[in-house]
Amino acid sequence: MSWLEIIAVAMSFLGIWLTARRQLLCWPVNLAACALYFKLFLDVRLYSDMVLQALFGLAILYGWSVWARGRNAIGEVVVNPMPPMRAVAGLAAGTAGALAIGWTTSRYTDAALPWMDSALSSFSLVAQYWTARRHAASWLLWIVVDVLYVGMFIIKELWLTAGLYAAMVGLAVMGYRRWQRSRRES
Repeated sequence: MSWLEIIAVAMSFLGIWLTARRQLLCWPVNLAACALYFKLFLDVRLYSDMVLQALFGLAILYGWSVWARGRNAIGEVVVNPMPPMRAVAGLAAGTAGALAIGWTTSRYTDAALPWMDSALSSFSLVAQYWTARRHAASWLLWIVVDVLYVGMFIIKELWLTAGLYAAMVGLAVMGYRRWQRSRRES
């Protein structure tokens, strides 16, 4: 446990909590958390997750702009339904990404957990895209990914990060319920 991990955990928790509440401030907070976790994952050789943080940075900028334009008359972020073909395409892209990244990192790096790390990274990108597009279903994918991340971070003895991801499962449940309620009320 390091100061870097402690600060990254706090920033990440705040960012996810703000996201679940559909607050636009979530984007700059999540961007700062990404930068902190990029450095942490570099230090512990979780290279797929390190690259994921850089990609999350780009996705955060995209999501920030989408959310800024996707608000209703009273300024609330509008939740959109998930088209079935977008769900299928996203899961297929996540699988293809997991295979490609896993093969590359298992063959060309000293990654600690190349297949697990790559699968979780790939499906996290899908969940992040769905979040940016304001789909409540993104939270269901986050729940699955975060549960698996808890196990990976325990293996790597990143105890605070494992605790963060356990808490993020709860935040994802809260986010899903809030976003579903908002969608029904619209």
